[in-house]
Amino acid sequence: MKLLSVNVGKPRPNPWKGLSATGIDKRPVDGPVTVTAPGPKGTGAVGLDGDRAYDVKHHGGPDQAVYAYAREDLDGWETEFRTPLKNGVFGENLTTLGIDVNAALIGERWHIGPGVILEVSCPRIPCATFQGWLERDGWIKRFTQAALPGAYLRVITPGSIRPGDPVEIAHRPDHDVTIALAFRALTREPALLPRLLAADALPEETKMLIHRRTTA
Repeated sequence: MKLLSVNVGKPRPNPWKGLSATGIDKRPVDGPVTVTAPGPKGTGAVGLDGDRAYDVKHHGGPDQAVYAYAREDLDGWETEFRTPLKNGVFGENLTTLGIDVNAALIGERWHIGPGVILEVSCPRIPCATFQGWLERDGWIKRFTQAALPGAYLRVITPGSIRPGDPVEIAHRPDHDVTIALAFRALTREPALLPRLLAADALPEETKMLIHRRTTA
């Protein structure tokens, strides 16, 4: 298990949400990248040096510090799209190899390189920027149906990472709430929502959302 690439955003206009910019255009970098825990959501701060979020209401902050997507899943989409997909094209900071990212447990910790530790926090929910960026009509629906969302991670131990760094699973919590399960519950299968509460490491705003949806 390793990082195939580490990807940092290049700002570009965001006509799909009417915002001044988006950071979804992630490009692989060669050298080491510093990883730190960002400040609170709403500032645009994220975990990788040189990157940032521009839709500050929905992205960035400690629970969405780093986004990981598996190369194996990109390869599957590449076959469906019938066009090459470069590392970073889904807006992911980490393109992984040998990791079933969607089977990762909420609260699972990854030890990357010499000392960085990241914790799986929640799935990515698709938005208009993602669909517009890929120029695929109906992409939000298709991505949701596939339930291969990739994982957001929070920074537990800062440091630096680079392409080729090994990834080890340092901790797996004692529950069965995976990224894929959480995504299905939050999108197409609300009956699964109560199961998510077994995962203490879910973001507080997600726990509040689950409470509203299950008590309404």
